[in-house]
Amino acid sequence: MIARMREALEVLLGPVSEPVLLAGGASKEAWAVDAVGEPLLVRRAAVGVIHKHTLSLHDEFAVIEAAFAAGVKVPRPILYIEDLDGREAFVMERIGGETIGRRIVRMEPVPPSLPLELAEELTKIHAIPPERVPFLHEASLERLVDELDEVDEPHPAIELGLWWLRENRPAPREPVVVHGDFRIGNVAVDEQGLVGVLDWEFAHLDDPARDLACGLVRAWRFGRDELRLGGISDVEPYLERYNELTGREIRPEELDYWELAGNVAWAIGCLTQARRHLTGQDRSVELAILGRLGAEVEYEICHLLEKAGVT
Repeated sequence: MIARMREALEVLLGPVSEPVLLAGGASKEAWAVDAVGEPLLVRRAAVGVIHKHTLSLHDEFAVIEAAFAAGVKVPRPILYIEDLDGREAFVMERIGGETIGRRIVRMEPVPPSLPLELAEELTKIHAIPPERVPFLHEASLERLVDELDEVDEPHPAIELGLWWLRENRPAPREPVVVHGDFRIGNVAVDEQGLVGVLDWEFAHLDDPARDLACGLVRAWRFGRDELRLGGISDVEPYLERYNELTGREIRPEELDYWELAGNVAWAIGCLTQARRHLTGQDRSVELAILGRLGAEVEYEICHLLEKAGVT
């Protein structure tokens, strides 16, 4: 397969080094290649999809093009490939920096500019004109209900969380283009700060506060639970910088609400991904472990509901 892939890439890009499969991609393959001295990354479809609402690689590439044009720190998009050894793929610049979340939160020190840089990049993302990416759809909380129904198992904590979210939703804001999974683990970071924003497969239209709160989910703190913003910082500087740049005046209570929503979504995501393993669609120890992790996320949902006054 590697030989066939290299041959196909050389037709499109000229001489390239032998592709090397990189570790870490849960939903797509990532291959490192060098072409004429330029480090490139080939993002290629895997056997299945991690979630039925993920973008095709064709659309994900188009979102990255729009983000790059808007000045977002993303790898430079180079080429979409409809068929690379039987699967779609695209080629982009291979950037440096650390991408593994548990390593980022333990950097000595975590770059002090990182929280503000995250807010600044999110400001640029939310300013991308929706007409630039007309294929993006608006998400809704009701979609989470449908996804839980498809699991076809009783999960009272998740159901209670969904009930509370329906009953307590803040006034909706005008939907914007959102990254959809904006958190530590989907960014590249070096000792200077943010290098780039990665993994755009969940991009859609949504309330900007939901995107802003995505990185607060406990699972994305990677063991540094005392630092609410992704295990790297308190949330206040991040929120203040975003509000300063956008003028939206998103309130802390909105982040509390969407933090709970993020945990509910991740709990359902753990269950649906585990089902890929259990049904034989994609046999994987990693996916099986997510089924167990889902119970921990349900516990966090209970904790957040208690903080919200649900008894």
